[in-house]
Amino acid sequence: MKKSEGLTDLDVAGVGIDAGAEAFVVKKLPEVTLAFWVMKIAATTLGETAGDLFAQTLKLGYFLTTIALFLLFVVTLVVQLRSRSYNPFFYWTVILSTSMAGTTMSDFMNRDASAKYLSAGATSLGWGPQGLGLGYPTGAAILISILIVIFVVWKLSGMTFAIRDIVTFRGEALFWSAILVSNTLGTSMGDFLSDSSGLGYAGGALLVSAALAVLLVLMRVPVVPNVLLFWIAFVLTRPLGATAGDFLTKPVAKGGLDLGTAGSSAVLLAILVGLMGYAHLRERKAAVPAPDATEPDQVTRQAG
Repeated sequence: MKKSEGLTDLDVAGVGIDAGAEAFVVKKLPEVTLAFWVMKIAATTLGETAGDLFAQTLKLGYFLTTIALFLLFVVTLVVQLRSRSYNPFFYWTVILSTSMAGTTMSDFMNRDASAKYLSAGATSLGWGPQGLGLGYPTGAAILISILIVIFVVWKLSGMTFAIRDIVTFRGEALFWSAILVSNTLGTSMGDFLSDSSGLGYAGGALLVSAALAVLLVLMRVPVVPNVLLFWIAFVLTRPLGATAGDFLTKPVAKGGLDLGTAGSSAVLLAILVGLMGYAHLRERKAAVPAPDATEPDQVTRQAG
């Protein structure tokens, strides 16, 4: 695989129809372009605001919301896995569901029922456990360990890490497992940068943006695998979305815009749906075969 392909093409390679046929490509995942990363950040930011909307604003709590959103992730994943080709609405709905579930999973792991994490005057949040209170460093260490285990299993399975070559159900299941854990890990990193590092929302976003800029430079370094850069970028865009979501929703006194989880989620959902619609139109346009000018009738029409 050429160096330039690693972060610019996630087509899934298929196999030939018969021994004499040429290999064909069955796209189950989108091309990784600038538009991909814009949609990824939009989806993860919406995941942050929507997760907080259900867990905190609607006071369902981290426990119940995590269960509900994880079930939503399973449903959207089944639809994606059963799809025979890439569908932007299916793919990005799974990304969104992993972002929402990752938000509340991270909050449940890292937070507790102390006043620091509850709205003013609240003493509890929803039914069930209020949170494990592990803290961001411990939570991140656990999630990193789980992510490493997934990649080890992936490696031992003999399947490639090159996303464009995933052709099996098991390979795609491992891919989405890594996506879910990486989004949860990214939430923990984003909340740590915003709440505990002293950088604030803007400082955390600038730090993550600088790290992403370094990854762009490393794309030019031949010895650095592009697959590794992709997963690092995928994790880092999650804290960027988390800090952006907090910046939109948190009170002005805490450095946010105080737009609220409901309003911010509605605006972000409209943006994401619009981007998915645009991606769908592009896919339909790309699926239309271009006319072959070398055919006799084409040559005749052009000559006339």
